[in-house]
Amino acid sequence: MPTADKIIVKRELLELRNEWKNEKLVFTNGCFDILHLGHVDYLEKAAEKGTKLIVAINTDQSVSKLKGPDRPVNDEYSRCRLIAALAFVDAVILFSEDTPLSLITDIKPDVLVKGNDYTIDNIVGADVVIENGGKVETIELVKGYSTTNIINKLSK
Repeated sequence: MPTADKIIVKRELLELRNEWKNEKLVFTNGCFDILHLGHVDYLEKAAEKGTKLIVAINTDQSVSKLKGPDRPVNDEYSRCRLIAALAFVDAVILFSEDTPLSLITDIKPDVLVKGNDYTIDNIVGADVVIENGGKVETIELVKGYSTTNIINKLSK
């Protein structure tokens, strides 16, 4: 499948959820501003938790709101294409809200994944996933890799 075809809208995601009803659906989200080893490692480990991986990516506007006016470095389309190019990613969707709660509520993934810088208590949508019989898991992050670290290193 061409990379750009993996980038979908909510209606398509709901259709895929129906098509994938016999799959173990994994959901995660993030800004993924400057793709680095930490992102790839994290997403690869997330994909191993099921049979289909959906990655929700913050829009440019929501990244700026979360990270400040100088972010994102890469625009939302570029970020989506890079994540979609990863073989173990099955679908990519943008979200503009502060959190992906509405996406999580609508698709009810079997597994919700975040980095271990979160606890289950503060993972948005954890309650929805658990109430629907799913699991919430955290993945150990690769130390020393972050977009902020890369930006700081480049600005020296």
